[in-house]
Amino acid sequence: MRDVNTDNITDVFMGYFGKDTNPRLREIMLSLATHLHAFAKETNLTHDEWRRGIEFMEWAGRITDEERHEFVLLSDVLGLSALVDMIHSVPGGTSSSVLGPFHITGAPPLAFGADMKRHYEGPVLLARGTVKNMKGEPIEGAELDIWQTAPNGMYSSQDPDQDTYSFHGIQTTGPDGRYGFTTVKPVSYTVPTDGPVGDILNATGRHPWRPSHLHYIIKAEGYRTLVTEIFPDDDPYLDEDTVFGVRDDLVMKYVEQPAQTFPDGFELSGKVNEPYLLADFDLILTPAAEA
Repeated sequence: MRDVNTDNITDVFMGYFGKDTNPRLREIMLSLATHLHAFAKETNLTHDEWRRGIEFMEWAGRITDEERHEFVLLSDVLGLSALVDMIHSVPGGTSSSVLGPFHITGAPPLAFGADMKRHYEGPVLLARGTVKNMKGEPIEGAELDIWQTAPNGMYSSQDPDQDTYSFHGIQTTGPDGRYGFTTVKPVSYTVPTDGPVGDILNATGRHPWRPSHLHYIIKAEGYRTLVTEIFPDDDPYLDEDTVFGVRDDLVMKYVEQPAQTFPDGFELSGKVNEPYLLADFDLILTPAAEA
């Protein structure tokens, strides 16, 4: 096509696709090109701005490695990660929330009642609940991948002073569907601002703070995998999470309990001498989509 112009470039672009192109790929690429071309025309995008955008993406690529995923963080702060979660959430189940850029695979097994706090300073948090289906029945064999930041606000993949799997563990539910573990109270923290995402936040006058939370990925046979987070109701950033991850049903309450009420069956049973925090939170899974 020789006569390409601002009016027909999107159609010409799609016309170059082969006849055997996957239909879903064709649909996505058509929408992507349509919106990109419209964006450039609507904003009258300049060459300098286009080059700056390319440099931004190249910087994001350079700073990304196995432990830091800058493109995921970019998707998070633009609200795209949250939007994809919301589009595909199923009514009746626990809401999904952002995975974040710092999840690592291969976490060790975490027995029921095990402790992740170890030697770290801070209030003991006992987190427990039941993994259920939409009928309220417990799900046996559900696998919970659990992780959080240390009290310094850093994930283990960010912090050379932490063990690789510090504050990470995988727990599997028994016949009662129960999960339970102890950890340190999570803290609010900032997303990394030393890269291109930080430049965007600074340029737009946005803060980098996330409310404190626990991360969960829950998998069970016959159910949709749930990626989510739970947040305490007293966190100052609950209503202005920089990655848009908070949902009403993911907000819970830390209830302070006297030391003498700490339950049996936990690694720290009989070892807690000060008030501790209790977080009861059930997780509801939805059926897997039929093929």
